[in-house]
Amino acid sequence: MLMGSVLGLAVLAAVGTWIYGAYSMSDPATTILAGIRIDGSRIEVKMPTCPTDKVGMVEVYDSDSEKLLWRASGPKTPEGKRGVVTLWNTDDFLKTSSGKQPKTLPANLDVSVTFAGSEDGTGDVFDVRKAGAAHVSDGQYWTRDGARTATQIDAQIKCHASN
Repeated sequence: MLMGSVLGLAVLAAVGTWIYGAYSMSDPATTILAGIRIDGSRIEVKMPTCPTDKVGMVEVYDSDSEKLLWRASGPKTPEGKRGVVTLWNTDDFLKTSSGKQPKTLPANLDVSVTFAGSEDGTGDVFDVRKAGAAHVSDGQYWTRDGARTATQIDAQIKCHASN
């Protein structure tokens, strides 16, 4: 009987810990936002980066079907290396997939970057209709929390100064 009670308490503790972990990791207050600009057929994203981060790879998925739409690696431009990327612009990268920009974009684009020399990265899912309808000023990007500049997007993350 005592062993059954101890086992029951252990299971309850494990379930409680899992629920707490899942809840705290999905807390929207700690979400890091990326930005997007849709100007006609040109789609530019700004991923948050620290000064020491360099983008290595960009991937774009249809968020609803999880289908890979485009992949690029080795940004050639200083902006691309710092997280400002024009999607489907093959000239800005050393290597790209053969995927062409869809004539009709999916409802939600899932864009992620991986930093060069690391498995770390960041990403965001963008509501294409809302982003396309947003009128953001030059130098700003649409986010779920309103228009932000590249500097404001980068300021969300705490960067460690290099020694």
